[in-house]
Amino acid sequence: MGQVHDLITKDMTISEVIEKYPSTIETLLMTGVHCIGCHVSYFETLEQGMKGHGMTDEEIDDVIKEMNNVVKEEKLSNNEDFKITEKAASKIKEVIKDKDGLRIEVIPGGCSGYMYNITTEDKINNDDKVFEEKGVKVILDKESLDLLKGSKLDYVDSLQDAGFRIHNPNAKSTCGCGHSFG
Repeated sequence: MGQVHDLITKDMTISEVIEKYPSTIETLLMTGVHCIGCHVSYFETLEQGMKGHGMTDEEIDDVIKEMNNVVKEEKLSNNEDFKITEKAASKIKEVIKDKDGLRIEVIPGGCSGYMYNITTEDKINNDDKVFEEKGVKVILDKESLDLLKGSKLDYVDSLQDAGFRIHNPNAKSTCGCGHSFG
C-alpha cells in the first residue's frame, strides 16, 4: 500500500485523524471506538483508544489498515461519481420493491448542519441525477448532488447498528452518531 498506508498511523491522535479524514469515523464506530467526540480524543492516540477498548495489537493493525483503505478509496474516487457498494445494492433491491429507486436528499438539520433523508421513490424529476449501478437506481436532486459528489453509499449490519451509510468526502465535520455532517 506504500505511501497511502502511512496517511494514518496508530500514533496519531483520534481527533487529528477524524479532522483530516472524516470518512474514517464509520470504521471507528463499527469497531467499537466511540470516543470520537469524547474529550480524550484530543490527546489519546488511536492505539491508546483502541487498547482502552480491549483491542489486541493485531486488531489495531487491521483497523488502521481498513481506515487507510477508506482514505485510499476516497482519494481514488472521481468527484462526479456516486458509488454504490454490493451490500447497499442488495439492501436497496430488498426495500424498493415496486418503486423506481432510492432517493437520497441532503436536508438542513442534525447537530452538524445537514442530514441525509433516504426514501423509496417512484418519480424521477427532470433535474434529478440518477446513478444506476449493480442493478439499482439512486436518485439525487441537483442541490443534494452538489454536497454528495464523490460519495459512496454502503449498508452496514452489525450488532450495534444497521442501516445505509454515506461516506461523504465533502463533509468537513460530522457528529458522533454519524447521522449529521457539515
